[in-house]
Amino acid sequence: MESKTPWYFWLVAALALLWNAGGALDYVMTQTRNEEYMAQFTQEQLAFFYGLPSWVVACWATAVWGGVLGALLLLLRREVAVQILLVSFAAMALSMFHNFLLSNGLEVMGDPTSLMFSAAIFVISLALYLFARRMTRVGILR
Repeated sequence: MESKTPWYFWLVAALALLWNAGGALDYVMTQTRNEEYMAQFTQEQLAFFYGLPSWVVACWATAVWGGVLGALLLLLRREVAVQILLVSFAAMALSMFHNFLLSNGLEVMGDPTSLMFSAAIFVISLALYLFARRMTRVGILR
């Protein structure tokens, strides 16, 4: 039996798409080395971004585009959003593991604002996965 879709589902799904679209914009601007966008970063930060290993860039891309796809699938009320958002979360966690534990990302991006934003990315990504999983269990996603 299909459950009635609560209003907050649509709010969360729409906000998820906006949030992940912001991540996609950041990814595209960084990967294309958009001068105007990248001017906000120090030379040390630019060297860090441009020197990421290919596997980290692949994880970053998977996290970003998986988040966008997962949010779109939420809006379409598709159960596969759960798996996509889990892959997105795992890819994001791997890239953060590299950035903050295997390299000098903590030193390069270690100001409190950047660290809080990274923590927000982690928490929101996990929360979206858990939200999608819950929405499947209550019959909203099919």
